[in-house]
Amino acid sequence: MKSKPVFPGRGRPEWLSSLPVFALLFLALVIGTGEMLHGQLLRMGERMFGDPASNVQYFMLRADPVRPECDPHQDIDAAMAAHAAAPAAGDLFSELFAGEPQSPAALKASLESAKALCVRKFKAYDSITAHLTPELRAYRTLETGFFGLFRFGSENRPLVLMLLFAVAATSATLRVHHISLRPPRYRIDFVIHGLFMVAANALLLFSSWFYYNKVLLGSGLEIEQPALNLLTIVLFGVLTVISLMRLIRSPATAEQGGSLGLALLSVPLYAYMAIAASVFFLGQRHFAGLAIYLGQLFEFSGIFLNLALYIWAGMLFKQTRVVRLFLDILRPWKFSPETLTWIVLVAAAVPTAYTGASGIFVIAAGAIIYKEVLLAGGRRQYALAAAAMSGSLGVVLRPCLLIVLIAALNKQVTSNELYGWGIGVFLMTSTIFLLVSLCLRERKVREPVDFASALRESASAFGPLSPYIVIAMLVIYGYQSLLGASLDEFTAPVILPIVMLGIVLFDKIRREPKALAVLNNPAAERRLSMRQAVRFATHETTGHIGALLMLMALSVSVGGCIERSGIMDSVPQHMGNIWLTLTLLMGMLIAIGMIMDPFGAVILVSATIAPVAYHNGIHPVHFWMIVLTAFELGYLSPPVALNQLLTRMVVGEQEMASADAEVRHKSFYYRYERWVLPLMVMLVGLMIVVYGGQVLVERYAGAPGLQAVPG
Repeated sequence: MKSKPVFPGRGRPEWLSSLPVFALLFLALVIGTGEMLHGQLLRMGERMFGDPASNVQYFMLRADPVRPECDPHQDIDAAMAAHAAAPAAGDLFSELFAGEPQSPAALKASLESAKALCVRKFKAYDSITAHLTPELRAYRTLETGFFGLFRFGSENRPLVLMLLFAVAATSATLRVHHISLRPPRYRIDFVIHGLFMVAANALLLFSSWFYYNKVLLGSGLEIEQPALNLLTIVLFGVLTVISLMRLIRSPATAEQGGSLGLALLSVPLYAYMAIAASVFFLGQRHFAGLAIYLGQLFEFSGIFLNLALYIWAGMLFKQTRVVRLFLDILRPWKFSPETLTWIVLVAAAVPTAYTGASGIFVIAAGAIIYKEVLLAGGRRQYALAAAAMSGSLGVVLRPCLLIVLIAALNKQVTSNELYGWGIGVFLMTSTIFLLVSLCLRERKVREPVDFASALRESASAFGPLSPYIVIAMLVIYGYQSLLGASLDEFTAPVILPIVMLGIVLFDKIRREPKALAVLNNPAAERRLSMRQAVRFATHETTGHIGALLMLMALSVSVGGCIERSGIMDSVPQHMGNIWLTLTLLMGMLIAIGMIMDPFGAVILVSATIAPVAYHNGIHPVHFWMIVLTAFELGYLSPPVALNQLLTRMVVGEQEMASADAEVRHKSFYYRYERWVLPLMVMLVGLMIVVYGGQVLVERYAGAPGLQAVPG
């Protein structure tokens, strides 16, 4: 007789990774919502117990007042007589600092002033004491108790992030889910993959151990959060053991064949970064270098926890039918593939901005966009280009998390200024995409569209989508009315997962017909229950958090190598010609975007390149618009092309092979359209941002939102 599985409905590894990640993400939601809720509790306390007539505010009532020690009934004449009869100190030290003798009038005025102050203190004490009702005591117990829990969570954000990072990175390593140029397939791929992973994780383990034992403990100073350092050591020790086991025993699915060159492409990017950074730091005998720069991940723990929540929201979004229902509204109009793709990219800019980084939206909706462009008659290569660019246009729009990080690191700019300029950059790049697509399209005969019929079908298709919109609006309105928190760049990471949970719940209750579900999604994942959908989304989130945070952490270390290498010291602080400066910095930013993730790149640029730009007279807002556009070009450019890698991951190797086979007989552009089209669009857009933006700065310097250039 077979025993029942310990964890019914899922495998043990999934349970051990997804459940802790779900708990930690939910804790991050509680911490974020707790801040909003505590603000409302304070305001409610002021409305309920504050007394403007007696000048008593709620913050005065949050603790019992201390009775003043002075005497409000002091006899002034007796005090003056006692002061006059007091014997002199008589020692040389007292005489030296005694100063001029105080006149009786001044002494009396001082005593009267002290008595009046004492009377006011007792009046305030009596007034506050009179307001300490049983209702007030009960309410403040609730409010201060909640504040204690919230403060504990806020103060331990780095620890929450570390636990989340540890579980997710372990899961990604076990599942071979780290980001690489191609997934391992052959036995030699897994051998090379294992060798590099063992080396990378062992070097990270050594650096973490050295930093804790030799630097922190050796300094003799108190360590603020030793648990972070110990967990880091344990994490990389576990990853080293897992990688060693993978090296010793390749999976049974590994195929024979392959080559060394292709095997090197299957090595995770973070492993290359870890080894390269270690070689640099070891050469400088800076053994703790990797661990020190990894620590920057926890210095911005709030931002990276928000990023994890954005990833979770994206994976929950992937479990819904929202994208397909939106496209149902467009289908009756029979748009050309180019026009349909442009509409989709413009619409995708909003969720891209709300998911915090371009790669997250590619993971969440890239496969759906790819299929819809194909259904509209687009070429596979064109559909791949559209999927890769689906997350590129919205990173300059509110409330993108990347801009929040830029504003936090650079006091010369504000998020409002960057978002304001970002709208113009978005409109410009999306228009360029449409124009380039139309100019390079293949001429095809289009079916005529009956306007009345299309309008009727489109309006009918809006009905199934409208409940999702209503749910989102209700959650947002609830946060605004109950917690006083409007949806912006600071509250979006907390509100959006709640919105997505509500939408997923409705989507799973509604449940489309099985035949339609299988037609639209052969895996029939949309017919999962609410619990299964959340579990599946969290499982995907776990792998993506581990892969992305590991890549970001090591990108920061690579940035540290560039910073310590002194390369930027060779760049003149004053180049003399602003156009030459713009050109040189543009090239450097594109190169950084090609090899680093956005968050690590922003930290590097803030410390090294931004000061050079400011000293050469480049307006800070203009400079950061150049940075964001150049980074997006870099994320679509070899040798890494992160968004192209993520597109490959969500579309699948078989579709990639079919796309290559479809255009093998065509010209160069159509054979490599998925690479060339995004590069053309973003390069033209970048040129306009760089040089056209400088023309605008020189013409409108001093206008609102375009303050004078510092320095």
